[in-house]
Amino acid sequence: MAELPQRQQSLQQILDSESVRKRFVDVLGDATAPFISSVLTTVNSNENLKRCSVSSILSAAATAAALRLPVSPALGFAYIIPYNQTATFQIGYKGIIQLALRSGQYRLINASAVREGQIRDIDFITGEIVRGEMISTKIVGYIAYFELNNGFSKSLYMTVDEIEQHAATFSKSYSYDKKYGKHTSLWSTNFDAMAKKTVMKMLLSKYGIMSIEPASANLVNAFAEPEADRLDEGNMTLQFTDVVPEDEEPEALPEGALEPAPDTPNDAQKDDSQ
Repeated sequence: MAELPQRQQSLQQILDSESVRKRFVDVLGDATAPFISSVLTTVNSNENLKRCSVSSILSAAATAAALRLPVSPALGFAYIIPYNQTATFQIGYKGIIQLALRSGQYRLINASAVREGQIRDIDFITGEIVRGEMISTKIVGYIAYFELNNGFSKSLYMTVDEIEQHAATFSKSYSYDKKYGKHTSLWSTNFDAMAKKTVMKMLLSKYGIMSIEPASANLVNAFAEPEADRLDEGNMTLQFTDVVPEDEEPEALPEGALEPAPDTPNDAQKDDSQ
């Protein structure tokens, strides 16, 4: 029997097709079956994802597969998130750490909350942080730090106010919460985790080393949405922002609320991510 046109096929039918499965096998090998199963489970357990286009789900799944990150929400490595009937890939804090460690370039990497008094000053020339003594348990900011095997190190500190501004700018669901006094966003329910993810992601996007294999880039290209930027198949080292969208939490707005479109950085943050 001839295959149905893609728009009439279910996600499972497409994932079961020989041509599509082969593309995943080329990247994931023996891990293909459990990965595809996790994609189907994730989609089938989310009513908003069920309404998303199959092509956008494939594109998001391909990105996760290329980065070899599981998409089960419970694991926290990567997510497939519905936005206006379009599925979007989002990375989690654990996924960011995984990508960094896999490069083999990092000796130390960490993110943590900063209590009042723990940072006395920041050298405006070198960017080095002058430590102080904690005077209270109040969290005043978050810091991310890494040190490469070659000795290069870098840190990024953001105050709570700066992180709040970032969340309000890039998270539509957090803006919804703030406007209506709700707690539907992970920024509202788990600010600490999202803040650590943000400082680490911004630090690595500017100074870090991230890499994926050419075969993985091929997989992302194969399922990319027509309007999406494609990865350079010959480029083994990609900037972090080439494969990871701007911050957003892995959940949709509540029923009846306007679902957010994928966030895009403003011009200033685009410059910062280069």
